[in-house]
Amino acid sequence: MITLYGWGPAFGCPSPSPFVMKADIQLQMLGVDFTRAIADLDSVPKHKAPYVIDDGQLIEDSNFIRRHFETKLGRGLYDGMSGRDIAASWALERLAEGQLVKIMAWERWMKDANFNKGPAHFFDAVPAPARADVIRDVRQAQAAMYAGEGTGRFTDAERMQLATWDIGALALHLGEQDFLFGEKPTCADASVTAVLISCATDFFDTPLTGLVHQHANLVAYIDRMKARYFAGARWPEMAAEPA
Repeated sequence: MITLYGWGPAFGCPSPSPFVMKADIQLQMLGVDFTRAIADLDSVPKHKAPYVIDDGQLIEDSNFIRRHFETKLGRGLYDGMSGRDIAASWALERLAEGQLVKIMAWERWMKDANFNKGPAHFFDAVPAPARADVIRDVRQAQAAMYAGEGTGRFTDAERMQLATWDIGALALHLGEQDFLFGEKPTCADASVTAVLISCATDFFDTPLTGLVHQHANLVAYIDRMKARYFAGARWPEMAAEPA
């Protein structure tokens, strides 16, 4: 039995986590038969989702989940691609999951109104007397992390300029194609779609929404991928929000 652990629809997205969305899509691309369950971050060493349990074996991180099943199945998501396309695919994944996803997360976690509307509810299960202190400590740690890696040192305008370049590059690469490398979705489509969905949601007040929506090809691309991979996705109800 194979179970993907993460979270279902939230914030106007199929999951609040782009990496859960990515893993979900890639498992479907590989033809893996799996169920979905709510993550318990305290139960796994990295304290992050997604993770998979495959007949008792724990695999953490979306990239290593993919590698585990490619090895197990003897086929991979790069099969049939040229070396040049494989290199471009990895570069597109790194573009989406490097700078752009950090800017998206900064908009959710560091802007008070967005945080209070969204991520604050991750802490609803924390006892009320301790909740404010826990939230303060977590946000301070997040702010320190963003400052340390650089995202938090930019102005709002600078972050949005970087996002404009990233999103524009994705739109240029996609062009008039249905998917990033032609008529069928491939490996990079999982990563790129998941991050674009997270940026494009109108649940939060962020310029990222408009930056994605100004590219008609990206909007149509997101719609195609969501219809293909998330129309029938079923997650159990969350008794408590993810922490």
